[in-house]
Amino acid sequence: MEIFVSVGTGLNPDQEAFVSAVEARLRAAGLVPCTIGRNTFSADAPLRAVVDLMNRCAGTVVIALERYHFTDGLERRGSAKEKQTGVVALPTPWNQIEAAMAYAQGLPLLVLVDEHLRCDGLLEKGNDWFVQELAVDPAALNSATFNGVLESWRNRLSQRQPKLPADRSTEATIDPSKMTISELVGALKPPQFWAALIAMAGALAGAFALGAKLAG
Repeated sequence: MEIFVSVGTGLNPDQEAFVSAVEARLRAAGLVPCTIGRNTFSADAPLRAVVDLMNRCAGTVVIALERYHFTDGLERRGSAKEKQTGVVALPTPWNQIEAAMAYAQGLPLLVLVDEHLRCDGLLEKGNDWFVQELAVDPAALNSATFNGVLESWRNRLSQRQPKLPADRSTEATIDPSKMTISELVGALKPPQFWAALIAMAGALAGAFALGAKLAG
C-alpha cells in the first residue's frame, strides 16, 4: 500500500537520518512512502498534486520537524496578554495543510513530532489521532510506544480503500445532503477548499462585528 508522507525539504543531516529511518520502517511493514518533491513528482500545482497522491494512498504519516528557529520573540504583541516566548521552533506549514487534507479524506493519520517543536493546530495532542513527540534520532523508533502506535495505525489501513479518479458522470451522482462534513470537505477541489475557508472567515468576522455593534 502507498502511504502519503508529509515532511519538509532542505533537511539537516540529523533530520534526514530520522526521516530515512521512518521510511525504512514503513517499507519493512510492506508500505510504500510517497512524498511530493522527495520521491514523487508532479507537474501539477502543489495542492492538486497532494490531492491526487492522497487519493492513491491508504494512510498518511506526518513528520513535523524544525523549519524555523527563533531565539526570542513576543506572543500577542501589543495586547493585554503579551508575553515573551523565549526559544521557539516551528515546522513547515505544509504539515498542517496536509494533515487537514488527509483528515478530510478519512485517511488514518500517524503524526510524529520533534519533541522540541511548539505544537499548534493539528499537531497538538487531543485530536482524533495520536500525536507522538520524539527525539530526532533513529533510535527513538525502537521504543515500545512507537512500535505499538505504528502497529495500531498499520491495522487501520486495511479499512481504507484508495479512491479512483472520478469522472464527471461520477461527480454528478454525489448527493451533498447525504454526506458528512468530513466527506463534504474532502470532496472540495483545492480552489473550492480555500474559497470556503475564506468565506467562513469573512462570515465570522461579520458576525463578531455585528455583535460588537449591537452590544454597543
